[in-house]
Amino acid sequence: MNAEHPFLPEDFYVDWTRLTPERIVPDIEFALERARGNVEKIRAQRPEEISFDATLLGFARATRELSRVWGRVCHLESVENTPALREAYNAVLPRVTEFFSSLTLDARLWEKIRAAADAVPAGTLDATRRRFLEEVLADFRDSGAELPEAKKARLAEINARLAALTTKFGENVLDSTNAWEKFVADEAELAGLPESAKAAAAASAKAKGRAGEFRFTLHAPSLAPVMRYAESDALRREFWEASNAVARVGAFDNTANVREILALRDEKAKLLGFANFADCATSRRMAKSGANARRFVEDMRARVGKFFEKENAELVEFAREHGDATAAATGRLAPWAVGFWAEKMRRERYDFDEEALRPYFEVNAVIAGAFAVAERLYGIRIVEKSGVPVWHPEVKAYEVFDGERRLGAFYADWHPRETKRAGAWMNFLETRGEGVPAHLGLICGNLSPSVDGRPALLNFDEVVTIFHEFGHLLHHVLSEVEIPELAGTNVAWDFVELPSQIMENWCRRAESLGLFARHFETGEPLPRGLLEKLLRSQKFRAANFAVRQLSFGKADLDFHVETEKFKDCDFDEYWNVALADYLVPTAFPQTPNLCRFLHLFSEPTGYAAGYYSYKWAEMLEADCFTRFLNEGVLNPKTGREFREKILARGNAAPAETLFRDFMGRGPDPRALLARDGLAD
Repeated sequence: MNAEHPFLPEDFYVDWTRLTPERIVPDIEFALERARGNVEKIRAQRPEEISFDATLLGFARATRELSRVWGRVCHLESVENTPALREAYNAVLPRVTEFFSSLTLDARLWEKIRAAADAVPAGTLDATRRRFLEEVLADFRDSGAELPEAKKARLAEINARLAALTTKFGENVLDSTNAWEKFVADEAELAGLPESAKAAAAASAKAKGRAGEFRFTLHAPSLAPVMRYAESDALRREFWEASNAVARVGAFDNTANVREILALRDEKAKLLGFANFADCATSRRMAKSGANARRFVEDMRARVGKFFEKENAELVEFAREHGDATAAATGRLAPWAVGFWAEKMRRERYDFDEEALRPYFEVNAVIAGAFAVAERLYGIRIVEKSGVPVWHPEVKAYEVFDGERRLGAFYADWHPRETKRAGAWMNFLETRGEGVPAHLGLICGNLSPSVDGRPALLNFDEVVTIFHEFGHLLHHVLSEVEIPELAGTNVAWDFVELPSQIMENWCRRAESLGLFARHFETGEPLPRGLLEKLLRSQKFRAANFAVRQLSFGKADLDFHVETEKFKDCDFDEYWNVALADYLVPTAFPQTPNLCRFLHLFSEPTGYAAGYYSYKWAEMLEADCFTRFLNEGVLNPKTGREFREKILARGNAAPAETLFRDFMGRGPDPRALLARDGLAD
C-alpha cells in the first residue's frame, strides 16, 4: 500500500518527496472507499454487537486514516500551492466534504450511536470516556443528526458550498498578494528603511533578475518595514493602497464570496435551530453564546477606552509637532501614517529603535530559546532529527522526549514563499494512541529570511510569533489524553489560544531572554540597557493594540449575530461609521480587511464568530501567568503543574474546569489590564 498510495500513513514520518499532486486524487479516492467500508460496519452492527468500544470508539477509528490523508493534502495546499496541487485539491475537496458532512446526517449511523450511548451503564465510564460520549452525541446533534431529511439534504449542500467558497477565498488572497510587486531603482526613495529591509529587498530583486534594484511585495516581512519606517509619505500610501486592494478588486475580488459565506453560515445556523451563526459556533465554548462573546468585546473596549483616546491624541500631537501636514490641517493622521509616527514616537520616548534588537534575535537562537524555556518548565528535551524527508529544503524536524520516552515530533517551516499562504500557524498530523507511537505536528510562519548567506535576524514581533506557535505545538505533543479526538488542541475555540499566548510572556522576561538573546556574531548577551528599553516599550500604545484586536472581534460578531442586517450593507460604510469607536480616527476613510481576512473566511468555520477568542484567551493566559510571576518565571514546579493540568489534558474536561484546576478559581480580566498598563 505504501508504494501504491504514498499519502496513506504507514510510517510515522511522512515521505513528503513522494506526495505529488498526481497522487492526490487516487489516494483520496482509495482512503474514501476504505472509510466508507469502515462506517458501513458500524451502521450494520447487530444489537448484541453495539458497545462503547465497538460503536463509539469504532466510529472514531473509522475515519482516522482518511483524516490523516486529507490532513497531508491540506497541509501541502498551504505550503506548496502550485497550479497542479491546487487543481488536484479542488478536484477532491467536494468529495471529502460530502463524506464528512454525510456522517452526522446518516440516520442509521445516528441510531447506532444513540444505542451505544444508551447501552453504557450509568457510572461505569471514567471521566475521559464519559467526556468522549458527551462530545460525540453533541457533535451529531449540532451537525444536524436530528433534522428531517429535507433539511439534512439542504445542510449537506450548504457544507459543500462553504468548503468550495472558503477555499476560493484563500486562493484569491494568495494570488492577489503575489500579483503585486514593486521595484525601486533609486535607493534615495527608501530613506528611513532599516538596512535589513533594504538588503532583503535587494536580494529579492536579484533573485528576479534585476540586480541593483530593490523588490518589495505585500508579504509581511517586506511590507511592514515600509509602513513603519519609510520617510516617504507617498511610498507608504502606495503600499497601503496596494495592501488594502488585496482580494478586493479585479479578478481576485472576494466581496461576493464574503456575502455568500455569511448568508450560508446564517442559513446553516437556523437549520440547526440556532438564532444565528455566532450562537451556533459558541454554544459549546466558554462564551456559550454570540451575545455573551459580543458583551465581552464591548466591555473590554469600554475598559480601555480612555487610554485609547489618550494614546491617539498624543500621537496626533507628536506628528503635528514634527511637521506632519495632515495632522496640522485636520487634527488627524492619514491611515498610512499611523504606524510611521507611532514608531517615531516610540523611538523618541524610549530612546529605542527596535531594529537594534535584530542582531540579538537570530532565528535559530530564538528557536533554541523557545525550546530551552519549555525544557526548563516542563521537564522535556527537544532535539533536531536529521535525515527526515521534508516538503522544502528549509524545513527542519525535531523530536520531543520526556526522559527516554519520545512524546512526539514536529516540523518547522518559518520563511515565506510565493506558494505558501500568509501568516503563521500550527497543525497536527498524528495523535498518539491506537498504533500511533507518538504525536506529530508542524509549525509554519512567514518570518524575515536570511539575506546573502547571513543568518535570518528577526524583529521582536517575529520572536513572539515563534513562541506563540510553539505554544500551540506543545499543547499537542504534551497531550496525555488516551482518546485522540479529545487530545491536544481539540478544545473549545476560546480556550485553544491559552497555551500559545501564555508562551509569549517568556519573550518579555529578563530571566528567559537571557537564555537566547545573544548577538549573532559576538555571542554577547542582549545589553541590559537595550533590554530595559524593550521591556519599557512593551506597554507603548497598548490600548491601540487591544482595540485593534477587539475591532476584528466586534466586526466578526456583528456579521455573525446580525447577518440579515448586513445582507446588502456597504462594508466600507460599516467599517468607518458603525465600527468607528474601534478605529484610530484618521483623516481619510479606512478600508475593511474583510476580503483578505483569512481567519474568518478561508475555512467553513475557522475563527468565524471566534475572533474574540484571541482577547478572551489573552485574559486567561495573563491570569494564569500571575502564578509564574509569583512563584518564579522559570519555576519547574509551576511549569509541571501547568503541563499536567492544562497542556496534558486536551479536551478531557470542559475548559472552565481545566482553568479552575490550575488557578483554583474562575478567570479575572484585571490581570490582563494590569499587565498592559490599562487598569485604573
